[in-house]
Amino acid sequence: MNKNNQKGFTLILSLVLLLVMSLMGGSLIVISSSDHQSNNTSDEYQQTFYVAEHALIEAEKYLINQMIGPWPDTATLTSPGTEASAASSEVARNTDASSPWPNGRGIPTNIINVSSTPCSNSFRNLLKDEDGNTLVAVHQTLWNFGELIEPILTQEEASDKEVDHMKRYRWEFFAINVGRSTFKGAGTSLKKTSTNAQRQGNAYRLYGCGFLMPKGTALTDINDPEILIPLETLVILSG
Repeated sequence: MNKNNQKGFTLILSLVLLLVMSLMGGSLIVISSSDHQSNNTSDEYQQTFYVAEHALIEAEKYLINQMIGPWPDTATLTSPGTEASAASSEVARNTDASSPWPNGRGIPTNIINVSSTPCSNSFRNLLKDEDGNTLVAVHQTLWNFGELIEPILTQEEASDKEVDHMKRYRWEFFAINVGRSTFKGAGTSLKKTSTNAQRQGNAYRLYGCGFLMPKGTALTDINDPEILIPLETLVILSG
């Protein structure tokens, strides 16, 4: 009788241990899956932040190009032939100051209304006129980060899935001329502090956004982003 009782107790104990180990294994699977999803989300936020930083860089490049002299539209270029002189003249900057900005070289000023987008609407500190409009020097949208780096992804033989994922990232920027300001140094950037001489420059507040759009979103769509990272900075460009 005692031996039979011991066998019954062993069976019950084995079932209890099996149940406990099953619950522990299921919990570990759930925790691991949650951590994996959390890591993916964190990576997406980090990548979107990098895209937003790139938007600020593109905004500063645009302003510098306009002040030095914009590059011509490649669609309007004719074949330069084989001569180097002809080739160099075809891609020269438009430095003719007699044709003022935005058609030629000049200092970008606030002449256009900022468009209503998820990016522009995310900045609450924009000054508006009595009609509710905000004037900016430039506002560019619908830039696709995946298309920008697609040649690199192709060279690295990235999968189609990875290329499609990177095309979900978009950026947008706009800039506001906030007036004249003094800075020290030479060059076109506030970061140049090699001398003590003060110079007059043009101050611009740059606004940039990085987007991560939902899967299946059209390349021309920037509404209802899954992740939106807005950034802003102030730069002073020598006039």
